[in-house]
Amino acid sequence: MSTRPARPPRPRDRKAQLAAVAAGLFRARGFHGVGINDIAAAAGVTGPALYRHFSDKQAILAYVVLGGIDDMEAVTAGALTDSVPSEPVAEQLRALLTGLATQAVERREIAALWRWEGPHLAREERREIRRRSGAVLDAWTKAVLTTRPELAGEEAELLCWAALSVFGSVSVHHTTVARKRFIGLLVELATAVLRTTLPDAAAPPPAPVAGLGTPSRREQVLAAATALFAERGFHAVSMEDIGAAAGIAGPSVYRHFPSKAALMVAIGHRAADRLALAAEQALRALDEETGLRRLAASYVHTLLHTPELLVSFTADRVTMPDRDKADLLRIQRDYVAQWLTLLTAVHPGLPAREAKVRVHAALTVANDLSRTRRVSGRPHLQAELTTLLHAVLGLD
Repeated sequence: MSTRPARPPRPRDRKAQLAAVAAGLFRARGFHGVGINDIAAAAGVTGPALYRHFSDKQAILAYVVLGGIDDMEAVTAGALTDSVPSEPVAEQLRALLTGLATQAVERREIAALWRWEGPHLAREERREIRRRSGAVLDAWTKAVLTTRPELAGEEAELLCWAALSVFGSVSVHHTTVARKRFIGLLVELATAVLRTTLPDAAAPPPAPVAGLGTPSRREQVLAAATALFAERGFHAVSMEDIGAAAGIAGPSVYRHFPSKAALMVAIGHRAADRLALAAEQALRALDEETGLRRLAASYVHTLLHTPELLVSFTADRVTMPDRDKADLLRIQRDYVAQWLTLLTAVHPGLPAREAKVRVHAALTVANDLSRTRRVSGRPHLQAELTTLLHAVLGLD
C-alpha cells in the first residue's frame, strides 16, 4: 500500500485564478512593472505552468479585460434585454445600475486595467473592446432616452459615459465601504448623473493670450515630452524622440533631465502646481458650498487646458524613484483633502469614507470624459463636466 501523500486537487478554473492574480499585480504596478515570473510566484506556480494557460503577459491582460466586457454585456442583457416586457424602463435601468455597481465593487481591478493598460493590447483586441463596449453604451443610451425623451442622443450618451466612470472610479482608490452600502452609494451617484440637466450652450472661452518671448530650452523639452507621452505613452517614447520634437539632438536632452523618469516627475510637479494655483483662486469664497463649486470648476478648466495634468495621471505607473512617487502621491492626497474638507462641511452628516468615494467619483468623471474620444470634442464640455461634478457631489 502506497504511503505517498495525496496530491492536493487542482483548482477547477486555474486559468481564471491565474488571471485574477495577474490583474491584481497589473493594477498595483502597471503592465510594464510586472513579469511572467512575478505572476507565477504570486500564484504559487512555476513559469512553465503559467505558459500552459497563457502564451504571454499580453494574453493574460486580454483575458482579464475581455472577461470584464463579457460581464458588462451579461448584466446589460439581463437588465434591458431579458427583462419582463411590462417592467418599467426606469426599473430596468435601476437593475442595470445595481448589476454594474456590484461588478465594480467585487472586481475593482477590472476597471483599472481597462482604463490604464488597454493600450498594451493588440490592435484587434482594442478594436473588439471598442466595438463591444460601444454596443453596450448604445443599449444604455436607448434606455435613458426612453425615460428622458427631452435629451438629444449625444447628451444621453454623455450621461451614460459619466455613469460608467462612476463605477470605474473604484479602481483609483482603496477606500472601502460595507458591501451593500458601497453598491447602493454607486447606484445613487450614477442615478444622479443620469438625471443631470446639462447646461445650455455656454459662452466660448476667451482666446489664449500670446506669451512674451521664447520658452527656455528646458521648457521646450518638457513641453515636447508632455505631448509625446500623451500621444504614445511613456514607454513608447525615447529620449531621442523627445530631443527631435524639441529641435535638439537626443543626448542634449540629458543636459536638462537625467532620464525619462525625471521628466515624468517634472511633469507631475508642474501639474500639481497648476492645480494648486487654480484651487487657491477658487477657495477665495465666502462659504463652503461656493468654494466647492468653484473648486470643481477650476479642476475641469485646468484639466481641459493643461496637458501635464492628463499625463501626470500615469506617473505612478512608470519607473521612477520611490521618493518621487511618494512625494507626488502626498501632493495628490493633499489636493483631494481640500475637496473632502469642503464636501463634509457642505454635507455635515456624510460619513468620511462615503465622502471619499464621492470625491473620487467626481474627479474620475472629469478625467475619463476629457479623454473619451466620443465625447471629448463636445464644444461645451467644460460647462457640462462642471455640472456633472456638481451632481456627483450632491450640489444640485
